[in-house]
Amino acid sequence: MHDPMRGRFEREPEPGPSFWWERLPRLPRFSGGVVVIGWLVVLGLLIWYGSSGVYQISPQEVGLVKQFGRYVGPPKGPGLNYHLPWPLESVVIINQSQVRKEELGFRTITPPPNPQYKDVDEEALMLTGDNNIVHTEVVVQYEISDPVKFAFNLNLAGDAETVIRQATESLLREKVAERKIDEVLTTERDTLALEVQQALQELLNAYEIGVKVSKIALQDVRPPTQVKGAFDDVNSARQDKERLINEAERYRNDVIPKAQGVAQELLNQAEAYKQTRQKIAQGDVARFVDILDRYKLGQDVTRVRLYLETMEEILPKLNKLILTKGTSGSTVQYLDLESLLRAAREKK
Repeated sequence: MHDPMRGRFEREPEPGPSFWWERLPRLPRFSGGVVVIGWLVVLGLLIWYGSSGVYQISPQEVGLVKQFGRYVGPPKGPGLNYHLPWPLESVVIINQSQVRKEELGFRTITPPPNPQYKDVDEEALMLTGDNNIVHTEVVVQYEISDPVKFAFNLNLAGDAETVIRQATESLLREKVAERKIDEVLTTERDTLALEVQQALQELLNAYEIGVKVSKIALQDVRPPTQVKGAFDDVNSARQDKERLINEAERYRNDVIPKAQGVAQELLNQAEAYKQTRQKIAQGDVARFVDILDRYKLGQDVTRVRLYLETMEEILPKLNKLILTKGTSGSTVQYLDLESLLRAAREKK
């Protein structure tokens, strides 16, 4: 049945909106200035939100971008960079060139130039192989070799320091337990530090935390305070022993070369005397053989010549008058011996 009142109160349905934003609830109507200010505020918030992804990286740093908490790489280099605003993306900045250090057995309270330190006995006191206790303080210097592993293979930012300190303490206790206290205090200090550094690097490589150990220095190695006086006495005696040994070595090094020089000089003199005597003996033999040959040619003449040469050698300063065999005594009586001797003296 037709209702004559129905058309008076009901309207025909209007056509629906053409675009999705037309379905949004309409804002209350304000004056034109208020609407403009509102949109400017919204626009400013959007610009601020978008610009929050701008970040600066210095030359010694790298930036690691995470998307919804997952690293998306590669590392960002120095300069001005951008990532999507939080919570879409975030960045972790790592100082890769900084040399970091960890202290074991002590803590620095006040840095230089007026440093103050505090001992941490629970870390410093270690047991040696001969059941003695030694106080050891160590400084570990390290760098970040792989920033990605350093940033994401550890649960917390401070875990690297904890891992390095605990690993160093464990390895150092192991190496100290292999040595006697005298070796730890004196001769084996450098070797001990080198062994701990190598073992620590191997362990950190196995952990894959991207850390390179630059140096391990034994800052202080000493006996505990309670027995320090006795150890000082022992060290003083050891130093006196070393000093006396060095003095003896120095005296030996001074005396032995001199003695060797004197011995060599005597050997040289003996060798020269030997050579001289051999030459003289060879000369005498040659002269004797020569005389023998002449003697065989004229025995009487050679005998007389040898006799005369011998008399000249035995009595070099005497005036001699030699008479041949067969000279009679009367002949001697007629010789003017004084004139002959005077003439001989004048001739000289």
